[in-house]
Amino acid sequence: MKIAQIAPLAESVPPKLYGGTERIVSYLTEELVREGHDVTLFASGDSRTSARLVPACETALRLDPGVKDPLPHHMVLLEEVRRRADEFDVLHFHIDLLHAPMVADFAGRAVTTLHGRLDLPDLQPFYRAFPDLPLVSISNDQRRPMPPVNWVRTVHHGLPINLLSAKVQPKGEYLAFLGRISPEKRPDRAISIAAAAAMKLKIAAKIDPADREYWEKVIEPMIRVSPNVEFIGEIDERQKAEFLGNARALLFPIDWPEPFGLVMIEAMACATPVIAFRCGSVPEVIDHGVSGFIVDTLEEAVTAVSHLDALDRRRVRETFERRFSAGHMAADYLDLYRNLPGSRTQAARYRRLLGESADLQVVA
Repeated sequence: MKIAQIAPLAESVPPKLYGGTERIVSYLTEELVREGHDVTLFASGDSRTSARLVPACETALRLDPGVKDPLPHHMVLLEEVRRRADEFDVLHFHIDLLHAPMVADFAGRAVTTLHGRLDLPDLQPFYRAFPDLPLVSISNDQRRPMPPVNWVRTVHHGLPINLLSAKVQPKGEYLAFLGRISPEKRPDRAISIAAAAAMKLKIAAKIDPADREYWEKVIEPMIRVSPNVEFIGEIDERQKAEFLGNARALLFPIDWPEPFGLVMIEAMACATPVIAFRCGSVPEVIDHGVSGFIVDTLEEAVTAVSHLDALDRRRVRETFERRFSAGHMAADYLDLYRNLPGSRTQAARYRRLLGESADLQVVA
């Protein structure tokens, strides 16, 4: 198939540091190429891919100090996609909503994965205005706040099977918190859990400008008076394997409708169990008593820490391989692509009009 993947421009694909959406776009793109599909990636120019790269800007917007407004750059991205749309069997968007008015011309072979939270009031009138836009959720729970829309599939995220190696016997006696310092991620809960469990806590997290005040007024003072807590800062992929793999458990003490929670399956890939609060996608991702523990209170989380020895880290890794590999994710998306009403017939006709080879596979 000839597939277009359209990524956000805030981060490169894959991102150099934090960036869940761009990381998933990378894993999906590389798996599709590995399986023999002809993939074009629309992304920032500093992206790294084995697909054909169409750069919409020179570098990731978050890392470019000269960028004050991301919107013009995304308009450039969309114009390039619009100009080349006839080339593709399927166009897969990962940019939320900017493209919705444009997709009407090729809606039968376009799909949009929504990667963020959908409980924001400003989204309600938008999705009511575009009820036929084909949408993919990354968890079933993510759908709950939405008005009636055209959901076509839920596809859970996946990681390359060999990206993170399993550590069945971790070297560290610590709990891990990985992600972003923000009120909804509740690093304050992680600090309290570790203190009550008399465990060391290592925090590897990004601090966005929007969360700087929360860091300075809430989290940093807690860390200063907590000798068992070590703040590492933002880490890259190479550091992540050691950080997660050597932890006794990942703490995921969220307090918001998490759409998926990529860090949970990253921990599972390292054979590290997850202690997570029952919010958002957590019950869809964690098999309670197998890949971790789902809890409702701080007290239950502290008790879960004391029961970590009851979990078999080999089974944690096996659960990841069975449910959350990139191959599994790509298979789900390919099945979806093949069942979009215009995914092949329209694209083949357009390419014939352009005098190009259709090069399409036969659908059984």
